[in-house]
Amino acid sequence: MAHAALLLAFAVAARDPRGAAGFFYHPRMLGLVHLVTLGWITGSILGALYLVGPIAMRVNFPARWPDYVAFALLLIGIVGIVAHFWIEEYAGMAWSAGTAGTGIVLAGARVVPSLRGSPAHPAVRAHIVLAFANIAGAAVMGVLLGIEKVHHFLPGYVLDNVYAHAHLAAIGWATMMVVGVGYRLLPMVLPSQPPEGRRLWTSAALLEAGIVGLFISLLLRAVTIPIFAFAVVGGLLAFVTEVGWMLAHPRPRPPAIRMPDPAVLHGAAAFLSLGAACGLGLWLATTRVSAATPGIAIVYGVLGLLGFLAQLIVAMKTRLLPLFAWYWAFANTNYKGPVESPHAMAWRPARYAVVALWWIGVPLLAWGLASTAIGLIRASALALLAATVVDTIQSGAIVRRAYRGSRSETRMA
Repeated sequence: MAHAALLLAFAVAARDPRGAAGFFYHPRMLGLVHLVTLGWITGSILGALYLVGPIAMRVNFPARWPDYVAFALLLIGIVGIVAHFWIEEYAGMAWSAGTAGTGIVLAGARVVPSLRGSPAHPAVRAHIVLAFANIAGAAVMGVLLGIEKVHHFLPGYVLDNVYAHAHLAAIGWATMMVVGVGYRLLPMVLPSQPPEGRRLWTSAALLEAGIVGLFISLLLRAVTIPIFAFAVVGGLLAFVTEVGWMLAHPRPRPPAIRMPDPAVLHGAAAFLSLGAACGLGLWLATTRVSAATPGIAIVYGVLGLLGFLAQLIVAMKTRLLPLFAWYWAFANTNYKGPVESPHAMAWRPARYAVVALWWIGVPLLAWGLASTAIGLIRASALALLAATVVDTIQSGAIVRRAYRGSRSETRMA
């Protein structure tokens, strides 16, 4: 579902770049944004939790019937949200948002109790719990915004309400989850020692205080917006500091990993995008509205959603899917092996092509949308579409290995 949503978003932008251009608050652009945020980012996060739980969090987390119900609700909700944006029929927005939100909350009700038995640091678990609490609030706000489209009852300026909802979802949900899970997955990607200690609470405390305060401040258009924006950036800086600590405490690389590592290259681009997005976000929070504000806001959104969140998910998936395939392939040999190393499953030229297309596509898309350059929007969307097509084909080929034992005599390093 996540891959289908991202493919559709880039395909539509490439086919109709004028429909994605201009000020972002119009139905076509909002439909595309929700394909990325709900379809790719949220779908990938929820799907990854069924792998992260056993592999990284060390908890037993088998899929049960409520998990399939949660998936169905999320899928129906995403289709409803995007379709109603596309046909500009807002009467169905509230139930669509409510359906998607119910699916996410149901998944959270399955995930959160299982974390009690995890040996992971309590701060790591706190990030995940807070992320689900924040997405529940963002879902309620989404339902209210859907009703507002028809019955106009919310106080304040409509864009302030939209900004509050968007930041609670993007930072409170997706970024909080990526940070929490990243503390466990990034050591596997680099590889490095996992961070420990009380300092891991810093990012959770600053991010949560910052996003709750920013959400309220945006709703009220209060003067405290810059204060909480700096708190959010402080939480992200605490996370980046831990990533630096990981880089300074490496572990031996498995022999099958050859440099440069595509997962690390994706991660590097994602953190560069994060730094740029933080700088632009602080600029938007501390300066008065001017003629440059809409363009800066678009670049901020593209770098934050696509450059950081979406691309970091690509980096983590590069490690998770081969591990998933290896574990199942090994089980299919009655735990006797041999099974091909997960680090040798991917076709390396394809992975480098995906890295290059993401590196090119994201900044060009931000530039094209900010300057309303139709040709640039189409070219960058085509680059990202090509990257997603190649990545989807490769991901499918890797997952297929989970259902058959490999004859390779290589071993997992």
